[in-house]
Amino acid sequence: MANPIPSNQGLLKKYQDLDQKGNIMAEYVWIDAEGGTRSKSRTLKYKEEGYTPKDLPVWNFDGSSTGQAPGDNSDVYLRPVAVYPDPFRPGPNILVLTECWMADGTPNKFNYRFEAAKIFEKFADQEPWWGLEQEYTMLDLSNRPLGWPVAGFPAPQGPYYCGVGAGKVVQRDIVEAHYKACLYSGITISGTNAEVMPAQWEFQVGPAVGINLGDEMWMARFLLNRVAEDFGARISYHPKPMPGDWNGAGLHSNFSTKEMRQEGGIKHIEAAIKKLEGRHQQHIAVYGDDNILRLTGRHETGSIDKFTWGVADRGSSIRIPRETAAKGYGYFEDRRPASNADPYRITHIIMETLFE
Repeated sequence: MANPIPSNQGLLKKYQDLDQKGNIMAEYVWIDAEGGTRSKSRTLKYKEEGYTPKDLPVWNFDGSSTGQAPGDNSDVYLRPVAVYPDPFRPGPNILVLTECWMADGTPNKFNYRFEAAKIFEKFADQEPWWGLEQEYTMLDLSNRPLGWPVAGFPAPQGPYYCGVGAGKVVQRDIVEAHYKACLYSGITISGTNAEVMPAQWEFQVGPAVGINLGDEMWMARFLLNRVAEDFGARISYHPKPMPGDWNGAGLHSNFSTKEMRQEGGIKHIEAAIKKLEGRHQQHIAVYGDDNILRLTGRHETGSIDKFTWGVADRGSSIRIPRETAAKGYGYFEDRRPASNADPYRITHIIMETLFE
């Protein structure tokens, strides 16, 4: 195992309270060609009322270094879309979520937010609520799951899900730090838990309305990677990071409309499921890379080749919670998306399938 470079967070702390002389640090965050996050900092003047996306300057970066533009036309522009308090630089400093745009005024080909935002605006009267469950795996610098033996494998699955105690969970400190960072930044994080495979965890974002869900999930991912950096760990969103008899990692997507949440809403849920069934392969195409390794019909998944649904059935494509079935209204869960799927693409295609 490669030794991580020791963290100097203790040394850094003595500088965090220094006077910034009327300035703030703004960390511009964007989504790259590989479905990861990148960021760069700039200095802005302090404003007592704070900054909104409209107040912030458009910036740019070298897209040829991120796989987002050719070298002979490399400028990609960062347009601010959301602002959050920065938990790594306490004070007036901010995180700025951005969209990527080209010089000719068109969205970058990896900018999936633009089209998603349009469909949410078009069908805003549906009042779509979302909740996403982000599973991930913590790795050391040699890409071995943290806490796993150097040779061989841990004991079989069973004691790890929502586990408590040494030998059952690892790196709870990363999970706790991320949880606090999200709350500080105003992310609608609704909980966390250890998952079925050792070194695998989950956090949930939502309920959030419309495009805000994708914005908050992307910022939560950025925060998780940034926290893990401080602990010398890596975060994997791969849907099957370890082959064998282990659960994969998903991005289970919970959804409801105003009609689904009202008395008699179950009929609207069932109608929606019928529409989803008819476009199963189109959804699979945008539900993440290497999802075929996860959607096997085993380990609490449905088969990638077959659409199924059921009440309280975690082995189906779509699960209706038992409480929803009992009450006759509520929400449904799409269990097909992989952990590395883009939340903008998930929410966009569900809205498109149900309402276009």
